[in-house]
Amino acid sequence: MTNPTAAMLVIGDEILTGRTRDANMHFLAGELTKHGIRLSEVRIVPDIHDRIVAALNALRADYDTVFTSGGIGPTHDDITADAVAAAFGVGIDVRADARAILQDYCDRMGRELNESRLRMARIPDGATLIDNPVSAAPGFTIGNVHVMAGVPSIFQAMVAGVLPTLTGGDPLLSQNLTVLRAEGDIADSLRTLAATFPDLSMGSYPFVRDGAYGTNVVIRGTDGARIDAAMADLAALFPEAVA
Repeated sequence: MTNPTAAMLVIGDEILTGRTRDANMHFLAGELTKHGIRLSEVRIVPDIHDRIVAALNALRADYDTVFTSGGIGPTHDDITADAVAAAFGVGIDVRADARAILQDYCDRMGRELNESRLRMARIPDGATLIDNPVSAAPGFTIGNVHVMAGVPSIFQAMVAGVLPTLTGGDPLLSQNLTVLRAEGDIADSLRTLAATFPDLSMGSYPFVRDGAYGTNVVIRGTDGARIDAAMADLAALFPEAVA
């Protein structure tokens, strides 16, 4: 079977300025791989309405599923929900069920559900809520787009809630071989091997260790037997390699 594809849209000036290091892409890639979904593209855009709309429309047209992170908090620059509504051409307003969730949380925490916090209950028309067991403020799903918080602990909790609802594919498997040669010395052999196994993905990742050059070769695919065969051929090419 053909594995479903996914894309991620990371939203926030703080990512692009280096103020915040994004951890969500790494987490999402690992979780999707286990679920048999290929994370095929990631884009990072600033807190600019039109840029978010354009990127989202492009990604949701090209991939089965899109995940967004960031921009659904209580501050003035949290504009993701409005941009998503615009991308889908629907209205957006405070929704009763989202408001009730926030009200209950604020009551338990002894906080006021003020105008700023109420922004997090603004949900595009037709969307379904994504549970937030960490801080209550929900994400939402509309069409094939899952809109999530940027805070890693909340993002991870939301992903855990969404993944069981998605159709996965065959598990994505991988094996690694460390070749103690420079990448340029093995490139021709890898090119030939890749042509022999066009159904597999082969990546080479050079390193320098104690002044010596080497390359980690990773072979990925969904057919374990094919990966085993490719790894056997690879090991035969470079007998000094270590798994």
